[in-house]
Amino acid sequence: MARLTRAEAQERNRAAVLAAARAEFAERGFRDAKIDAIAERAELTRGAVYSNFPSKRALYFAVLADDVPPASFEATATTAQAALGAFARAWVARLPLATDDTGPAACLAADLMTEVVVDPAVRMAFAQLKQLDAIVLGLTLERLRPDGGGRQVRLAELALTVLHGAGQLAAAAPGFGEPFHVVRAVEDLPALDDAWLPPPLATTAHAADEPAPAPSTMGLLRDVPVSPPRDGIVAVLGLHRLSAVEHAVRSGLPVTAVLVTGAPDELLPLVRLSLAELRHHLAHAAPLAAWPDLQVTCDPTPATDTTETALRIVDGRVVARADGWGACQAVAST
Repeated sequence: MARLTRAEAQERNRAAVLAAARAEFAERGFRDAKIDAIAERAELTRGAVYSNFPSKRALYFAVLADDVPPASFEATATTAQAALGAFARAWVARLPLATDDTGPAACLAADLMTEVVVDPAVRMAFAQLKQLDAIVLGLTLERLRPDGGGRQVRLAELALTVLHGAGQLAAAAPGFGEPFHVVRAVEDLPALDDAWLPPPLATTAHAADEPAPAPSTMGLLRDVPVSPPRDGIVAVLGLHRLSAVEHAVRSGLPVTAVLVTGAPDELLPLVRLSLAELRHHLAHAAPLAAWPDLQVTCDPTPATDTTETALRIVDGRVVARADGWGACQAVAST
């Protein structure tokens, strides 16, 4: 038998750790799960587990991300209301209240919110990830309204509030409530007074002439390879600045968002979890043609969580750049 390369051995060990951790979390719950038990299940050392994941919480986020079903990309909704209903149906279908399975595996994610709220850094990142969800869903709803219908991000925020609330109640009291009523409530949410009002420019874009960055990676929103550069805007955003992506997307140009954080080993699994769930639900809600022209990737290089850098790409070269608060708005205005 041919010997595995170092990369192949690392990938095999990582897969073994994830499988063992899923079994341990499903059986014992997050709080009672032990790293030593996970290592034993994986037939690895405790050090091998920590060489792949810096903490039990990061491992938990990675397990939950892997547990999200693949996106179907078969949605056919042609109206915003139909898309909201389909989005809600995909959401409640994964809740304990919508399944006959009441075993431990059905509650695998029951401790997610506890692990989010216990750490201010995780809580801040999660809040901005939910804002990113609302922006993507809201932009999709706008593209499904024949008259444009104005900004729909607040409506998306309200829909996500209802669905997250249903999810938390389902985790605390599986079987309580009727999923159909949750779906109807989301479908029938009222229109909100909402308008896109670009903020005053807080920084300025400067002319540049340099090759565009060209990393190849996997896109987390559509789950397809992304190979920048492409003409449009590249927004490098720390996890505390994700809402700034709307400033770039409102320009009408294609946008590639590169997410960075000061704790990549700890927080990027949470990023992947959040975007995997959004992709799954949105793929049930709206055809790809209605999704905003937005690619989302991660850069594992540590960077401050307040990073905001925007690049304007034309013919494969950076022609304008802005840094700091308001960079996306500044480059979008060039």
